[in-house]
Amino acid sequence: MFRNSVLDRTVSRATQRVRSAWGDMRDDERGDVPGWVLITLMTAGLVVLIWALAGPALSQLFEQAISRVSGL
Repeated sequence: MFRNSVLDRTVSRATQRVRSAWGDMRDDERGDVPGWVLITLMTAGLVVLIWALAGPALSQLFEQAISRVSGL
């Protein structure tokens, strides 16, 4: 009888620790979403800015490369 009681308490404590740790990890993951959204938006903004500044030069470079390959 005593042995089962000790085992039950040990299993109960271990279960509580696992649930607590899992809850902490789950809550931590929720905090990362706004950071990833911000990084994604900033990256998209940089791509648009670089494309706007370098787009004409890249188009001209592409057209020159195509004309040299095709012999026009």
